[in-house]
Amino acid sequence: MQKRIMFLLTGFFCLLCFNARAEISIISDEETELYLQSIVRPIFQAAGVPYNRNKIFVIENNSLNAFVSDGNYLFIHSETLLKAQSSDELRGVIAHEAGHIQGGHILRQKLQMQEMRYVSLASLVVAGALGAASGRGDVAAAVALGSHSSLINQSLTYRVQEERSADEAAVSLLKKLHHSPKGLLAFMKKIQIQNKLQGINENSYFNTHPLSGERIAFLEQASKQSPYPSSAKGDIALKRVQAKLFAFIKSPAQTVLKYPSSDKSIEARYARAIASFKKMNFAQAQTLTDSLINDEPHNPHFHELKGQILIEQGKVAEAKKEFSQACRMMPESVYFKINEAQALLELTPSPQELKSVIRHLQQSLVTRPTAMGWLLLSKAYNLNQQNAEAQYAAARYSFTTGDYSLAQKQAENAKTASLDPKLTLKIDDLLQLLKNRNSY
Repeated sequence: MQKRIMFLLTGFFCLLCFNARAEISIISDEETELYLQSIVRPIFQAAGVPYNRNKIFVIENNSLNAFVSDGNYLFIHSETLLKAQSSDELRGVIAHEAGHIQGGHILRQKLQMQEMRYVSLASLVVAGALGAASGRGDVAAAVALGSHSSLINQSLTYRVQEERSADEAAVSLLKKLHHSPKGLLAFMKKIQIQNKLQGINENSYFNTHPLSGERIAFLEQASKQSPYPSSAKGDIALKRVQAKLFAFIKSPAQTVLKYPSSDKSIEARYARAIASFKKMNFAQAQTLTDSLINDEPHNPHFHELKGQILIEQGKVAEAKKEFSQACRMMPESVYFKINEAQALLELTPSPQELKSVIRHLQQSLVTRPTAMGWLLLSKAYNLNQQNAEAQYAAARYSFTTGDYSLAQKQAENAKTASLDPKLTLKIDDLLQLLKNRNSY
């Protein structure tokens, strides 16, 4: 019998339950994650919460929501990013979630609900993020939940007191960082409008959350008392992230409607380039991307997009140059390293290039373990005639994607071939993980 992992989710509003056959898409994108890092990190630090970029996830979902889970994981719905009119709105939402962590609300709920056993959205998303991240053109990596999603189609009761406490904590954190709570107030009003449009009766909604009217009144008072004006800092970055997400998530027709050809702004051209890419109109996509690079030659995200456009046309050598350029501009990016490695391995790498690929992939897997990283590393080891290492990396890939039977065989083959004591220890660790999993 499989042991189920318990995660307690504390939500900003949790307006929508997931369909039993739903697919969850995790958005993995360097530009989006860096923008969120600039918002989340200072708030978490002010709250005394350890910051870990690998615990921040954007989920493709068209409802306004964000929530935290056991282990300080933070989940933000894509619609929350798309509908935010300023960075201050996102700061307010995230400060509210940090307030839940700071107040120990997740642990308290966990202690109160020890008899409830279920696989949570958090556990599935975290596992899926590792297994599905591709490092390739699509901004979102889909994680099919299948029958398991019925286990998360449950609602949790959130205490009125805890929601009030999180609001108060948010105001305090924003004040500490010299930001106004007006952003949180503006977002709350969006929620209130959405409630009315969806026909939610706020009197019954009070059972799971404080009345939004009451919360708005509190935030209006806090906004009047705040000495700090609303800040537009970072909103250029927000507009670009919004354009990118919109273009990847929505249809090309919707993108062109929102960002018409008459709009010559960088974010509009960015969105139209992605829309053209999705329509496989590569000539137009490349023309638009080249115009972006001409305006900002040192923007690595534009070079990444051009590399994706080129590789989809089979122009691997040209794509590799663009990915390498992005890596030189942002050498710490795991996604850029994976893109570069994948392009290079599709060519005929020299022994020196192969060693460089292996080193970069090893570094990326320390920073952020992904299935694609392990798969590429296995291929690189195989080309470098390192059979044991290739089998071990392949086993890691199989383990990450959930093929435990194959992972077992590959790990055993790696151990038989291994002559390196350090590698043997890693293989033993993986075999122990597999053994522990089979004992659940």
